[in-house]
Amino acid sequence: MNSLAFIGRVGSGELLLTLLVFLVLVVAKKIPEIARELGKGIREFKNATKEIAEELEDQPQERKDG
Repeated sequence: MNSLAFIGRVGSGELLLTLLVFLVLVVAKKIPEIARELGKGIREFKNATKEIAEELEDQPQERKDG
């Protein structure tokens, strides 16, 4: 029973730190995958905006003479 006595003395700070360390260790394995997907998303967004800009440039300009 003495081996479990320390559980009563663990504060919220220790629990928060333990949770933070756990999350860093678990999420650290997925950081390259997350970065890769973020890069793909940014690349697709840039390509889409470039295509829209090119389409707008190719359209004839309409002038409204009041």
